[in-house]
Amino acid sequence: MSASSITARDMTKIALCVAFCCVTAYISFPLPFTPGMVTALTLALGVTAFVLPPKQTFLALFLYVLLGCIGLPVFVGGTAGFGKLFGPTGGYIFAWLVVYPIISALKGARPNFKRYALVDIVIGIPLTYVGGLISMMLVMDVSLGAALVMAVLPYIPGDIIKCLMAAFLGVKVNEALERGR
Repeated sequence: MSASSITARDMTKIALCVAFCCVTAYISFPLPFTPGMVTALTLALGVTAFVLPPKQTFLALFLYVLLGCIGLPVFVGGTAGFGKLFGPTGGYIFAWLVVYPIISALKGARPNFKRYALVDIVIGIPLTYVGGLISMMLVMDVSLGAALVMAVLPYIPGDIIKCLMAAFLGVKVNEALERGR
């Protein structure tokens, strides 16, 4: 993806996906037994992967992370700072930069709810959890079992629902974009 290959339409979609991530990160609430939070950001990450091609997905998520690292309060719960990358939940952030471009690459050429949902649930959720699990274990110095309770188990039902919502929205947005060409 060279600079000349990104059209104004592409830049607009990337910017909208970054903005969607920023806004949904504020829709969050804490759980008493973990530093992680339940957040609508997961929904935005999936939609981003379904709407953009892989390189643009990476670019959008990189820009989102960059905004948070330079101090804009766009991370979950309105937090910010470079230190978030190396805190207990930093592994999730690093995982997104790898996982969601992969989801984008595997989504297929045509909008398809079942395929989108399957890719996000079977690949996106587990790989993202691996990142969160590793950072929880390392930063908080807890066992695998404790990290599973803090970084994975409480999020599974909600993340599956958000993946289904992202698949639905991804199909609808892609269909609308196709009609608008």
